[in-house]
Amino acid sequence: MKFTIYGSGCAKCNQLTANAEEAAKALGLTYEVEKVTDVNNIIDAGVLRTPALAVDGEIAVEGKVASADDIKKLLS
Repeated sequence: MKFTIYGSGCAKCNQLTANAEEAAKALGLTYEVEKVTDVNNIIDAGVLRTPALAVDGEIAVEGKVASADDIKKLLS
């Protein structure tokens, strides 16, 4: 499973990354994390609001910091 975090690298982006990792670990999933901070790449991905989280290339969360519980529900 691949998580892609879109954002400037701010505290909210870092929290979203931590929450995604916590959710994956709680579910016993193997994962990798990619962080995209380049504005042009974020726009090319179709992200309009950051922070955003994509799971295996699909945008799952946009414009907010989803909790680990919310991400676990998305992954289940």
